[in-house]
Amino acid sequence: MSLSFVLFSVISGLIAGIGSTTILRFYLRKKISFDSFGFKQFSTIVIATVVTAVLYGALSYFMGYAYAKLGPEISELEKDLFKAYNSYWLLAFTSLFVIFAWLICYLVIKLLLKINKDRIERLELNTNLKQAQLNTLKGQINPHFMFNSLNNIRGLMLEDVDKSREMLTKLSEMLRYSLTKNNINSIAVEEELEMVDNYIDLSKIQFEDRLQFEKSVDKECLQVQIPPMIIQLLVENAAKHGISNLKDGGKISLNIDKHAKVLSIKVVNTGKLRITKGSTQVGLKNIKQRLKLLYGDKATFKLKEANDEVLAEIKIPMS
Repeated sequence: MSLSFVLFSVISGLIAGIGSTTILRFYLRKKISFDSFGFKQFSTIVIATVVTAVLYGALSYFMGYAYAKLGPEISELEKDLFKAYNSYWLLAFTSLFVIFAWLICYLVIKLLLKINKDRIERLELNTNLKQAQLNTLKGQINPHFMFNSLNNIRGLMLEDVDKSREMLTKLSEMLRYSLTKNNINSIAVEEELEMVDNYIDLSKIQFEDRLQFEKSVDKECLQVQIPPMIIQLLVENAAKHGISNLKDGGKISLNIDKHAKVLSIKVVNTGKLRITKGSTQVGLKNIKQRLKLLYGDKATFKLKEANDEVLAEIKIPMS
């Protein structure tokens, strides 16, 4: 076979293939929706593919015919190849095979792109949903003792105006903290401890000498990032469900340290582990849900009673 015949075969095949499949691709993009694929779309694809195969075959036939009539003189072998290729049955089979092969590749690529697009959309949706859930949970645990604190401060004003002014400042700092940290998912332990100290000072207006508080914090843990208001919630539960039920009051101990790459937060309070009848346990549910959303199965929370004390412990992986 001559070089010109080989070049013609390659070029004509490319022209016929690219031309016909380009038309098919534009048609499919305009008419076919892969989001609602059904029998109608399937029928449209089959009909369009057959028409494209006919177009491909016609282009191949006429370019071969033009080459035989207008091109350089061809050999007997090339004439036999032309006759064989341009036989209707072989031309039809070849055209259908080429176009259907292209169609399969096209559909596979479209399917993979759609799967990837759906996966990205699901990830974005899950991320937005998770953030919405976190914001909702954080909104639920904003200092709900504000009204009690204000009433206690109002009573304190009759005894000690300076002390009342100091407590109002601490309450405002707590409210500012809960508002400014409501849109973030992590803060330093050191910042959270300031919130806890303010809460304890405000609680002592109500409990007076009935509430004792001590804390032990590893200095290396002060800059570790944790979910905002999570320590405050543990301390608040200890005061609300523990100390407030004891006539003589009791003690709340806070311990924060780390082991390997795990941060341990322990809050121990005097008292019994009792679930009040009708209690929704919102605080405990919030802790578990927030840890689940942020850390999956890598974080743990446990609550238990031992020796007339209640232990609440959170373990968080340190990144």
